[in-house]
Amino acid sequence: MRRLSAGNNSCRRDILSMNRIEKEGILLYYSIQDTMYLILFWIVIGVVPGVLTIWNIYNFFAKKPKYKRIIAWLTIWIGGFLYYFLYEAGFQPSGDWKEAVYVYETHYSISSQYGWTVVVPVILGLIALLILYSVQADRQPPLFAAFLIAFVVIFNVISIAFAIQIGNQMKSHSDGFVNMFLYLYQFNLFVLSVSAVKNHMREQIKLYQSRRKNAESTKMAWLYCRIRCFERYPVLVFACFFFIIAVFEILFILAGQGADAPIKAFTDTADWTFSQQIPPPPMDSSGHYLCTVAAGGHKKIVKPLRYGTRRGQTIVVNRQLCIANAFEEWIQEKSPQIHKAIRNFYDRYGYPVSRHITTPLRADVVYFLMKPLEWVFVVFLYFVDIQPEERIRRQYVLKNHIKKPLKRW
Repeated sequence: MRRLSAGNNSCRRDILSMNRIEKEGILLYYSIQDTMYLILFWIVIGVVPGVLTIWNIYNFFAKKPKYKRIIAWLTIWIGGFLYYFLYEAGFQPSGDWKEAVYVYETHYSISSQYGWTVVVPVILGLIALLILYSVQADRQPPLFAAFLIAFVVIFNVISIAFAIQIGNQMKSHSDGFVNMFLYLYQFNLFVLSVSAVKNHMREQIKLYQSRRKNAESTKMAWLYCRIRCFERYPVLVFACFFFIIAVFEILFILAGQGADAPIKAFTDTADWTFSQQIPPPPMDSSGHYLCTVAAGGHKKIVKPLRYGTRRGQTIVVNRQLCIANAFEEWIQEKSPQIHKAIRNFYDRYGYPVSRHITTPLRADVVYFLMKPLEWVFVVFLYFVDIQPEERIRRQYVLKNHIKKPLKRW
């Protein structure tokens, strides 16, 4: 029996040692995996933009650029994807200036009402830049090429304005060093634009000079001569530039946005350099998990109603939250001891739950899970309270007793 017992103990020690080895192996595996993810992240965020930047600078100064077209396309598309990712992750824009956002979020840097007046010229400018890099100068009509360059100039003006717009938030959200890669992408676009315009105008002037010699029409010869003198192709570009501006202004007025719509796109915001609006107080995402659901869920699902006050903080209120709090209030009035027990239970388990409601989808799930309990609370209040709707309505009323409806919600 002793030998058998000793054998069993030896087997147990072997199993425990194997378990330790397996646990250490699993921890080592996850450690290596996290390290590889971190390395991959910095390769994508740091190395790729760095290599493209160096290559673009080389092509800008080189007499014979290498893979100019391919590098330009890679810079625009890969850089655009990384720019969007870093912008969303770093600033977390969540609404117009009229909407309350969490303390760790920002409002839109471009007004959604006037945003199209900026987005449309930016898209046209990027398309024009891609065409300049994709089509040789001798295959483009002169006036068409001048319009392309004018769109690129407009794009860069907006790009510089946007860089200034986000400047005051660079060190406020996420990692300021990582956010500086946003400027790196805009710098690359500026280098590509200057390089494309410079090379294209040089080639166009050479073409005008050669076409002037072969011009059969005296009017065309006179035109080519005028362009050649003082190398006047830039004058044609700026004429197209002002023509495009005038057309956009007319479109803005016809659309009811006003001639100053692009300026309002930057100023009709909050939290940014050119912002001139004062937003509602930020929301606190911690605390009551139903508060988190009301503020963080998809608006069409959780149906937020208005702003309210909870412990001195402005929160978003929906009917589910008001019903739950009305039920708790009735319990507190009729039986403080039972309420204390319920409150202790909630403080122990409810607050930890709220910390895991970090996405709109999770908030929606909690909202649906709480629906049966919400119905129970409503039925209970209608059985025991004389004015149940009045009790529900007065929950989380703002201190100044002004009900603020949630616009755009």
